[in-house]
Amino acid sequence: MAERVLVTGGSGYVALEIIAQLLENGDTVATTVRDLNNADKMRPLEALNEQFSGRLEVFEANLLRRGSFGPAMEGCSKVFHVAASFLLPAQIKDSQKQLIEPAISGTRNVLETVCATPSIERVIMTSTTGAIYGDYIDVRQMKDETPTEAYFNTSSTAETYPYHFSKVEAEKEAWRIAESQSRWCLIVMNPGLILGPSRTSASASGSLFLLDEMMRGLFFYGMPDWWMATVDIRDAARAHLTAARSPSASGRYILADKEMISLIGMAQVLRKVHKRPWLLPRRQLPNWLVLTFGPIFGLDRRMMNTHLGIHFRLDNSRSINELGVVYRPIEETLFDHYRSWSEHRAARRGGTRSAAARQRES
Repeated sequence: MAERVLVTGGSGYVALEIIAQLLENGDTVATTVRDLNNADKMRPLEALNEQFSGRLEVFEANLLRRGSFGPAMEGCSKVFHVAASFLLPAQIKDSQKQLIEPAISGTRNVLETVCATPSIERVIMTSTTGAIYGDYIDVRQMKDETPTEAYFNTSSTAETYPYHFSKVEAEKEAWRIAESQSRWCLIVMNPGLILGPSRTSASASGSLFLLDEMMRGLFFYGMPDWWMATVDIRDAARAHLTAARSPSASGRYILADKEMISLIGMAQVLRKVHKRPWLLPRRQLPNWLVLTFGPIFGLDRRMMNTHLGIHFRLDNSRSINELGVVYRPIEETLFDHYRSWSEHRAARRGGTRSAAARQRES
């Protein structure tokens, strides 16, 4: 049955995919952005609204402004709280301002509004596998050396890995608020690195940033022995929708293929479709070299010591058995990610040329 639902952070990489699938499902969607006048951020939302006959309404709201989500939430039955920043270390200038404060205060502000909105029955919050484990070496202390939803990351800090720290603290705050009342329930999705086709070229998502740098050739000389848990954005979005609909869904869900993939493994897959495969790294850098020169590029030595060369399986059985997730092969995800990336780059180049032509004509 179609519903009216809210998706926070509507111009983001993940939120746009969730919104598109909700609209395809027949729902009416309210979403929020920080600035209604940001043309680049609004363009994909305007296209979706046109495609789906005006069933998408966009509101302006700020994670740090109490009460700003009230108008968007009015009359909604579900809230998908997706709004957050996913930034890699190289993107972070001020972790408190960019990550920690928006994550914790933003979650509190959204959920306080949920508590004040009688129509809300369920909140689906997007977290990360990084809220389950921080330093990869920690996994060796888990039962069968396998992360499950029972664990919380205890090793990340505001200094060593602020993104993961911000997600841990935001999730703890969400559970605290949810457990303080009984009207609505909370479900938390813990995806790995989200990859796949993007509906926007204006996102600062860390997963898009990482693959963009790789595909542009910035790592042609080689990649460290770093492994990632991954999930296709389409599978992650579908899992969010199922969690919202299923009466039996509860608690936390790891959304990731059970097998991790290394950065050099991603490059090997992408080389099959990249128009300039020589830009992609072929060589895995030795750990001693990364440890020696990593700090020059902003990589924390402690973090490298607790991540390099370590990989493991994840227990994704809850997402499969309870949400019916069928994980796409990583090859399909990376191929589609590359095609989407190429199309966005071509569109940007075309737009730049058109702007230059207009300037010449004027």
